[in-house]
Amino acid sequence: MARKNDAVLSTEPEQALNNNTELKSSKKKTKKNKHEETTPKRKHQDETNLQNDTESEKKSKKKKKHNKSEENNDAGGVSVSASDEPIVVTGKNAGDEKYTPVKRFEDSGLPENVLECCKGFEKPSPIQSRAWPFLLDGRDLIGIAATGSGKTLAFGIPAIMHVMNKRKSKGSSKGRNPLCLMLSPTRELAQQISDVLCDAGKSCGVESVCLYGGTPKGAQISALKSGIDIVIGTPGRIQDLVEMGICRLQEVSFVVLDEADRMLDMGFEQIVRSILGQTCSARQMVMFSATWPLAVHHLAQEFMDPNPVKVVVGSEDLSANHDVMQIVEVLDERLRDKRLLALLEKYHKSQKNRVLVFVLYKWETTRVEKMLQQGGWKAVSISGDKSQHERTKALSLFKNGSCPLMIATDVAARGLDIPDVEVVINFSFPLTLEDYVHRIGRTGRAGKKGVAHTFFTHLNKGLAGELVNVLREAGQVVPDDLLKFGTHVKKKESKLYGAHFKEIPVDAPKSKKITFDNSDDED
Repeated sequence: MARKNDAVLSTEPEQALNNNTELKSSKKKTKKNKHEETTPKRKHQDETNLQNDTESEKKSKKKKKHNKSEENNDAGGVSVSASDEPIVVTGKNAGDEKYTPVKRFEDSGLPENVLECCKGFEKPSPIQSRAWPFLLDGRDLIGIAATGSGKTLAFGIPAIMHVMNKRKSKGSSKGRNPLCLMLSPTRELAQQISDVLCDAGKSCGVESVCLYGGTPKGAQISALKSGIDIVIGTPGRIQDLVEMGICRLQEVSFVVLDEADRMLDMGFEQIVRSILGQTCSARQMVMFSATWPLAVHHLAQEFMDPNPVKVVVGSEDLSANHDVMQIVEVLDERLRDKRLLALLEKYHKSQKNRVLVFVLYKWETTRVEKMLQQGGWKAVSISGDKSQHERTKALSLFKNGSCPLMIATDVAARGLDIPDVEVVINFSFPLTLEDYVHRIGRTGRAGKKGVAHTFFTHLNKGLAGELVNVLREAGQVVPDDLLKFGTHVKKKESKLYGAHFKEIPVDAPKSKKITFDNSDDED
């Protein structure tokens, strides 16, 4: 991974933009020489700044990790490199010939009516290429991939094939129960998945329904009663309809948990467990997640096959999209309004290109929206305080370009596929670096380039170390003012035991009870 070692002050965005050309060329050179320079001596000569020891350690760790995955090939793991980022596939018999990646749609063996929805694409995306052979073979799968990687069709097309194969013998009957279930953490993401699946299922006769709160249940209940193949929705509304006896999941044999990490973060774990308990015990499970925390791992262990296939596109560690130029501006809290207006003059002068402004709190969306509208900017906003109708309308206006400036809380940061967002501005820094990575992932999608401009204040200094790591991993400029806050990364705390705990790996040997013959507990 190429890195920019010189710490350059990035308080003026124009300077950072000019440096971007040099960054790209240096990244290309580093990539070219990476395989040639294998000796520690030559590596040492290339390190020129104070961070060289840390960088070397990180690189050696990555190399060890990479070598480890190559060693696992004999045990069924396959390590493959894509044009831009590494793809690692592990699992039982993952190296079998029948699981060869699908490089062209015509090689997939899928019916023409199923591939109808892929006509606008040149070839399968990396996650689709690797996931399809396993999912079409009925294997349980864990996908670790950034948003914008084409994962909806990665699990959507196998879901459609699953329905078609199941229905082939039974035929289509009125009032049929669903065979597939797809859970999402947010209404917007559920609606997005539903839009893709409804479009993809049209030519195949596969029907989907989207169930989420904030809207009347009447239409959703009618759709379920008329018979449906795929249920997509948020855990809360699905649980309500299950308890009412309207949504019957006992025939569901294909389950997808999308953005599983976010779902657990939002407190849905017990509801998700309850819903999964309603489905068929002989089911195919698919889990997609941008990160792989312990809680998600435990959920996978409980509900998935003991030997699932794991497809990792990029890295399991927290890393930002490398197609996004990240500009971090350290400034006084009180100057943010003025700087935002100046940035909109720079990035949104035409008022035609899409710009997404992120804030932290719901009340901020209203304040910033009004402030911009008073300044003559046409803007919309989405937050949890708005009704579902208002949120859907605002998102629609932003997507179709009628109002290409939107203010949003992190509701919109996870999973949403908004086409051609050129610039993301982080007006308020998020509470976690995971949310930061997801926010800036709204731009630079589908191979396009994007810009993420972030305001960072002294109130955010506790996250400075993690942000520096994310910037360096992506080869971005680290401003001197950010380094002044320090590069210490706070240890993640256990919910039960605080910071003083040791994380036990999931593959650790189980504890054994030891008994002694000469026990004091005599009868």
